[in-house]
Amino acid sequence: MDFPSSLPPSLFTTGPLGLSDVPDVSFMCSWRDALTLPESLPQGSENTAPHVAKGLLWEPDTPGPLPLLPPGADPWDPGVTAQDLLFRGGYQFRRQPQAVLDVTEQLSRFLWDHGDIAFAPLGKLMLENFKLEGARSRSKKKTVVSVKRLLQDLGGHQPWGCPWAYLSHRQRRFSILGGPILSTSVASLLGELLHEELALRWEQLLLDDAFTGGALAWVPGRTPGAGQLVYPAGGALDRLYFQKVNLTPGSEPWVLGDPGHIRLRGPVRQVVTRTVQGEALLAVRSDYHCALWKVSKQGQPAPLQVLQVEKGATGISLSPHLPGELAICSRSGAICLWTPQDGLQQIYKDPETLVFRDPSPWRWADFTAHPRVLTVGDRTGVKMVDTQGPQGCGLLLFRGGAEASCQKGERVLLTQYLGECGPECLHPTLHLICTQFSLYLVDERLPLVPLLKWNHGLPSAPLLARLLPPPRTGLPRPLLLAGQGGELQLLHIAGEGASTPRLAGPPQSLPSRSDSLSAFPPLEPKSQWRLQERLTAPAIGLAAAIPPSANTPVLSLFQLSAAGDVFHQGLHLQADPGPDSSAPTASWTPQATASCSRWLKALLEVPPAPPVWAAPTFSHRRLLGCFEPQKAEGKAPEGLRTAMAKGRLLQLRDLGLLPTEERAPAPEPGPEDELSERLEAAWEGQAAAWWERRRGSSLGPGKQPKRHKRRTQLSNTFSSLSGRLDLSDAASPPPSPERTLPAARPQPPVTPPSQESTQELWARAVPSERQQTLRDYMAELPLRGDAPGGASVPSSQTSSVRATPSRQRAAVRSGSQPHCKKPRMGF
Repeated sequence: MDFPSSLPPSLFTTGPLGLSDVPDVSFMCSWRDALTLPESLPQGSENTAPHVAKGLLWEPDTPGPLPLLPPGADPWDPGVTAQDLLFRGGYQFRRQPQAVLDVTEQLSRFLWDHGDIAFAPLGKLMLENFKLEGARSRSKKKTVVSVKRLLQDLGGHQPWGCPWAYLSHRQRRFSILGGPILSTSVASLLGELLHEELALRWEQLLLDDAFTGGALAWVPGRTPGAGQLVYPAGGALDRLYFQKVNLTPGSEPWVLGDPGHIRLRGPVRQVVTRTVQGEALLAVRSDYHCALWKVSKQGQPAPLQVLQVEKGATGISLSPHLPGELAICSRSGAICLWTPQDGLQQIYKDPETLVFRDPSPWRWADFTAHPRVLTVGDRTGVKMVDTQGPQGCGLLLFRGGAEASCQKGERVLLTQYLGECGPECLHPTLHLICTQFSLYLVDERLPLVPLLKWNHGLPSAPLLARLLPPPRTGLPRPLLLAGQGGELQLLHIAGEGASTPRLAGPPQSLPSRSDSLSAFPPLEPKSQWRLQERLTAPAIGLAAAIPPSANTPVLSLFQLSAAGDVFHQGLHLQADPGPDSSAPTASWTPQATASCSRWLKALLEVPPAPPVWAAPTFSHRRLLGCFEPQKAEGKAPEGLRTAMAKGRLLQLRDLGLLPTEERAPAPEPGPEDELSERLEAAWEGQAAAWWERRRGSSLGPGKQPKRHKRRTQLSNTFSSLSGRLDLSDAASPPPSPERTLPAARPQPPVTPPSQESTQELWARAVPSERQQTLRDYMAELPLRGDAPGGASVPSSQTSSVRATPSRQRAAVRSGSQPHCKKPRMGF
């Protein structure tokens, strides 16, 4: 290989820096600083494009990409989010906010959802304390728990302050037996494992490297504008689809027929296609499997080989030199090469990273300009490995450090070989290296020296990159970068042949899928949120093609989301724009809005994904076991929706069970309806009169009233209340004229309204169940104005009445009733 002749000759020296006649550049920290001193780049900024060519502005046809294919029939689950893993509270003493994983909530969810996994080993250890049969045990041991009854109790238990929650004796016995074991073993063992899983999930949320390289590929067909898209779809992304598409300049791509698909054993993570010596090859990477197909001229795939990777595959690449040669990377640090002639052979293995220690098991491999030399990359750097040399030998091509002026924490995310054979291609020794901050162009002939560095400024990690052929003779080659969040950036790289690669013109930001929200009709909040969630799904695939065009070059851009949706964006190259010109604002066409409406209608017909976890509810088997399920007919669904919309309780009239115009007639109280009659009298304040009528009707003429039971409590109540009651004002109301008392009983005097109100005042302090009994007792006492001969009762007599109510009651009864036997309890 020759040294690039385009480099400034003043830097080509025979000795070390600082010992020749050229200007002293020994103070430079790396070769990169020395190479950027000549006339190539101005010294103002490293992000200044050196040569701005004309005709490099791509104009999008629509403000955002449009859905190309209808959504799949399977619901899409976006998975866990940051809100699901983070602790909702916070420490007040923290000066800076910090993300804290909520291990407690996740552990409780795991115990609820996967109790068989959490408690199965402990159940085997405690088997002697459990009784698995359903029959009752005659054993008197209190350390044996019936499993059947315990499960029934746990099925009806509702935690978190439910009013129906209760703890049975079986649950208490189980908690006493298993408390020491469950509180130590489960919490310690599962807590450590769960914390490790949460940390891994959190790293995946920050950077998910499973789809590095992209899962969408364009396989060209027999004609220049024909081809097919190869992409995964389905709820688990385990079906590989082959959709034939015809690209026409100036219009939307034509989708030809229904796609064919192949069912795989795992989710598809990466799809790579390459045409070598007229033979189209297709390689697919899953989590633990890799497969290779040969695509015929008619577009039919024929399987060649399926490989199993025990430790998990992280990358796959097809050789641009030999047809059917495949490089596979494993999480264990092994790099294997598969050929149809020699089969599978391991060419490199190192569980440690190249430059410094990094815990990521991600590995990547790609080919170089030499057929027997490969590049091996990890998060810290990239190394060139000779497959025919001894194990472990190689040369660092890129190192994350001062040589490339890397920032703190900068890591390698993607490495890709850019060399291809052709008259207008870049030099075959160029490699693209992307980090979370910058992209680098590195030449194999100058290790550790980036020929070009550009701060891309993407908000998410650039895991997808596609280098396209020049749209027209003499124009630079477009380079597409896509972030994990769906952001797109278009750059142009010039430098054909032996010239130095450079950026031609400033980069151009392209519309993302979230910019297409304005093309959809307005929806209700729940459906709107579902549409936004679908449009903002992570990007897992990127493909592009330039169909043949006689006039203006056209770029067809395809994007694949994690939900399995394929979107299309068409761009036209603006002819000779000025230095200050910008792309005109695109607008939505009626055809575009109609296409979005059809896609949205099909999306809303797909049932939403079931929730991953829901709070447990108490069992209704015991409460609703005797009721038969009834179908909701008529106004039941409508009434339920109306009540939910208004935020009120569901009533019978909402379900149409009773007419809403008039209430159901209340049952008329019959002669035997004692409760209704009593309630009506109590409501009108005539409870005492009702009681007198009821007692008089039950006794009949010539009968004596029965003795009251529990007279000890009543006498205590009367004696306690006699000191604060005014007997002169406590008179019972007159009886109703409908029913008369027997002649043997004297009629009580009529109580004026003032006395009734006074009676209600002192009755407030008496319990309701004793008020009626107290009224009966007060009715039997003589009043102050009703003494014989019209004389008033002296105060001494009144005090004696107040002091001895039982004696007065006996004295009153002695005049009209026969003498009763003295009670045994002394009353």
